[in-house]
Amino acid sequence: MDDKDFLQFIANVKRMTGIDLALYKEAQMKRRLTSLRIKRGYSSFTQYFEAISKDKELFYEFLDRMTINVSEFFRNPGRWEVLENKILPRLVRQSPRLKCWSAACSTGEEPYTLSLILMRHRWEASLLATDIDEGAIAKAKQGVYSDRALQDCPKDLLTKYFQKDSLSYRISDEVKNRVTFRKHNLLADTFESGFDLIICRNVMIYFTEEAKHELYQKFSRALRPGGVLFVGSTEQIFQPQQYQFETEDTFFYRKLG
Repeated sequence: MDDKDFLQFIANVKRMTGIDLALYKEAQMKRRLTSLRIKRGYSSFTQYFEAISKDKELFYEFLDRMTINVSEFFRNPGRWEVLENKILPRLVRQSPRLKCWSAACSTGEEPYTLSLILMRHRWEASLLATDIDEGAIAKAKQGVYSDRALQDCPKDLLTKYFQKDSLSYRISDEVKNRVTFRKHNLLADTFESGFDLIICRNVMIYFTEEAKHELYQKFSRALRPGGVLFVGSTEQIFQPQQYQFETEDTFFYRKLG
C-alpha cells in the first residue's frame, strides 16, 4: 500500500507541476517527504497531495523540502578563488561581456557570490539565476541573509555591499540589480545557449544517474566552445569527454571545440 501510495503521489505531482520526482533518488526523496507528511498530520500521500494542491503554504514547504535550500556565500572558498583567479580571467580574455548562468540557484547566495566577484574586477556580464522553487527565488530577490550564510564572504565585500540589520545582512541593490532571477525546471525545461559560464553546484547529488547524464549533455550544449561548467564538491564528472568536456581544474569542466 505504502509504495503504491507514494508512486501515485509522484504521478500526481508530475501532472500538477511538471516536476518528475522519479528522476530524484527514490530512497532519499521518499524518506524526506514521508517525514514531512507525518509531521503535517497526513496518514497517506493521497491525503497529503490533496492538501498541497489546495494550500499554497504547504505546497511551497513541500518544494522547499524537496530541493534542500541550503547555501552560503563563497561555499568551498578555495574553488571560488580558482574561479576568480584562473577561470574568469581566461573567459574575459575570450569574451569581454560574459554570459553566465547560476542553475538551481536556491536562495541566491551563489549568483550573488558570482556578482560580487565580477563587480570586484569590473568585469561585464549578464547573469541569469534560476530555480524550480518560487519560494526560494522570492527569498533571493529580498536579499536578506544570516551571519552563517556570510561566514566565508571576504570582509571587504561584506563591508562594501551589505547593510547590517540587528539579526541579518541585506545585500545592496547594486549587486541585486545585476542578477535576473527566473523559475526553471532543470529536468523538464529547455536551456538557453551560448553561455560562457554555468554554475550548478550541490544539486546533482539528488538525481538518478540517468537524470545526471541527461543534464550534463544539456549543460554541454548550452555552453559555447571554451565555456566552463562549475560543479559542486561531491559532483566530479568521471568521464568528461563523453559530454565534450575536459577538466580545466578540480570541479571545473571546459567545453571542447
